[in-house]
Amino acid sequence: MNVMTREKMSETALEVKELTVEYEGVRAVDCISFHVDKGEHLTLLGPSGCGKSSTLRGIAGLEKPRQGEIVLFGTEIFSVNNGINIPAEQRGMSMVFQSYAIWPHMTVFENVAYPLKLRKEPNRQIKEKVQDTLKLVGMSGFEDRPASNLRGGQQQRIALARAMVFDPKIILLDEPLSNLDAKLRAKMRVELKLLQRNLKVTSIYVTHDQEESLLLSDRIILLNQGKIEQIGTPQEIYRNPRTRFAAEFIPSANVFTGAIGQAVDNDLPVLKVSSDGTIFFQDNGSTSRHTDNAAVYINASFFSIDKFTPSQRINTWEGTITSSFFVGDYIEYFVETAIGNIRVRSLPKYIYQEGETVSVHVDPENCHLIPG
Repeated sequence: MNVMTREKMSETALEVKELTVEYEGVRAVDCISFHVDKGEHLTLLGPSGCGKSSTLRGIAGLEKPRQGEIVLFGTEIFSVNNGINIPAEQRGMSMVFQSYAIWPHMTVFENVAYPLKLRKEPNRQIKEKVQDTLKLVGMSGFEDRPASNLRGGQQQRIALARAMVFDPKIILLDEPLSNLDAKLRAKMRVELKLLQRNLKVTSIYVTHDQEESLLLSDRIILLNQGKIEQIGTPQEIYRNPRTRFAAEFIPSANVFTGAIGQAVDNDLPVLKVSSDGTIFFQDNGSTSRHTDNAAVYINASFFSIDKFTPSQRINTWEGTITSSFFVGDYIEYFVETAIGNIRVRSLPKYIYQEGETVSVHVDPENCHLIPG
């Protein structure tokens, strides 16, 4: 039996309209609107205090929003105007917390079975659902194990099993991997992604970790000070940030500012960064709206770095490596050039030394004007 079998529902799982959450008069969430499709894994991403957990708690019914409405599969579960506020336990959602909230005095079976016992399901059905769900999360055979004897990754799996066992309409996850060590966290990211993909469960995930959001998400909502900065796929957020905040929130970002002009010998627009530093970039239709104070985003992984040789190629600069950091899979260099200090990520096939003169190049199609 598949515990995640679902009734036929509309393609839109959740609609959030003009949601506002306040704490003692301070707006943590400021009139935001978005939707979640059926089977979609949506991530709320942003720095601490941006409103992502408050948004999740408002959806779950753990916080009462100041205004707005929430519609779950076509049914209003919250509306200030219509006086609707369905209690959290009646919304058909489950939540996985950062702390997992595993009961140490219970066995694994008892922990996972708890939501079903609250719903007074028959014992035979409870046993069948628990066994099926534990199999899904790779914890078969642990039914009688005391929960207090579980390691961090096992506790995380049990928390997921308990969240899925009663076939919720949406699973809400509030930074569920943040307590794991780096190696286990990387492993659980992949397992969680595969589990979500195989089951097609609708989920909303909260994290401040950019890498985690890129790996796990179908779409990302980037929040800043309670407002939405950008909504897009991981590729869109990574390659084409729409605001200065979105660009600079990406850890590998380079943002260059200057005045826009037009190249004499080709049709590409150019950003004049300094008296002798220019960047050719791809025109995305926003160029005409920016002239004297514009910004271009280039990801550090889009640059190539080589031993210095004079070059006539556009977007190639001579520079000196001011610092370098070995990260394992790549080396991050900072190179001082005519357009400023460039952050470059390069495979460690050849290691350049600090103080060495190098050439740095990027193709114009990988240089994006920030519309905001």
